[in-house]
Amino acid sequence: MIQKRPLEEGIHRELGQELSYSSYLCLDKVLTAQQPLSDPAHHDEMLFIIQHQTAELWFKLIIHELRAALKSLAADTPGLCEKNLARVRQVQRQLFEQWGVLSTLTPAEYAEFRHVLGRASGFQSPQYRLLEFLLGNKNRDLLSLFQHAPEVAETLQQALEQRSLYDEFLAFLARRGHAIPDIVLERDFSEPYAENEQVRASLLKIYQQPDDHWTEYALCERLIDVEESFQLWRFRHMKTVERIIGYKPGTGGSSGVGFLKQALELTFFPELWTVRSEIGLQPA
Repeated sequence: MIQKRPLEEGIHRELGQELSYSSYLCLDKVLTAQQPLSDPAHHDEMLFIIQHQTAELWFKLIIHELRAALKSLAADTPGLCEKNLARVRQVQRQLFEQWGVLSTLTPAEYAEFRHVLGRASGFQSPQYRLLEFLLGNKNRDLLSLFQHAPEVAETLQQALEQRSLYDEFLAFLARRGHAIPDIVLERDFSEPYAENEQVRASLLKIYQQPDDHWTEYALCERLIDVEESFQLWRFRHMKTVERIIGYKPGTGGSSGVGFLKQALELTFFPELWTVRSEIGLQPA
């Protein structure tokens, strides 16, 4: 027989006049934000909406943590930055794994409601664009997507022109006595970062002498964690799209899978990758 568990005497039951779980989390708004447009509502459109709303919430947390990481580096508190980046990596794991949920949507099922999206596309996500700007993938041309939303455009403009996470990291290295050239430290941050030989040499020194530069060494690896996780997310995104729509164009007008494959060639922290080919090599 299934036993009934009695409520403990101390459990609060009169919740109408005070803060409750639902009111704290604004569940009345969160759980009514799923509005399928197919008519009659297709069963799988709910999955599609929740998948993308959940991703946007995770993006919001990553942006929150990256902004804190930037402030920590600027304030020369690298330990706090490491904490922020460790959390970012765990959020990225959630984003990666949830592609598995969307991949349960078959091509035939998606085709039944894809038309209701019109030209809406994840490429238009302002939070995703902000996330890439904070990490260093700067592209001024993308601001034109958000001309219809002045506040969003202003936020993206500010992120475009400010130091990215990598720029702030390199400034931190310079203050720690590493040879980071002025051309890197004083560049136009709205432009994409260009790989620099002196930066690569400084990072090689850190990796060759980790005991002497442990703080910097640890931060290098946290940055690699973040980029590697981001690239894995990009790859899983591309394969999920390929699985569901094949090589059809994206709803937003892109080439779809082909466009997503191009993103796999982008890198945020180039010298942290190229230096790996030299670590451990004996000098000639």
